[in-house]
Amino acid sequence: MNLRSHARWHRTLALGGLIAVVGVAPVLAQTANFESLVLSTFPAQGESVDGRTTGSYALSNIAGGNGQDKDGNLCTGYGDINPDHILVLENDFSSLTLTVDSGEDTTLLIQGPDDNTIRCGQDISRSNPDAEISDDNWSAGTYRVWVGTHNQGERFSYTLTAEE
Repeated sequence: MNLRSHARWHRTLALGGLIAVVGVAPVLAQTANFESLVLSTFPAQGESVDGRTTGSYALSNIAGGNGQDKDGNLCTGYGDINPDHILVLENDFSSLTLTVDSGEDTTLLIQGPDDNTIRCGQDISRSNPDAEISDDNWSAGTYRVWVGTHNQGERFSYTLTAEE
């Protein structure tokens, strides 16, 4: 093998390694920060997991495009680049509500079961600034859940509850 062929072989090998690493990145980004939530029974009976808000990544970046969800709700707040929780629905659910309980001003973003379906929520009411998403027609599949805060870097402990 001459010097020119040897150099070309090394560039090809390096490019192949780079493609392999880039191809793995989306899989690594799907690791959740906290416990997963699996719902198989209908109706859901107040299943919950705990977590802590983290990060300074704008959740509107996950929503993409205009920063809105499938219903035109603005996706606000900041969280970690990785989802906080993975929600697995083993069956279709005609309706489902996910509620954050922290006593603080939180936001919520749920992506799934495909990358293009986004649901966003914030204040439950004027007197309760915790986030909630209540929607119909949840297909069986895997969802990524981010619990966010309105200000970068705020840290709040919370409980996320799913129920019908």
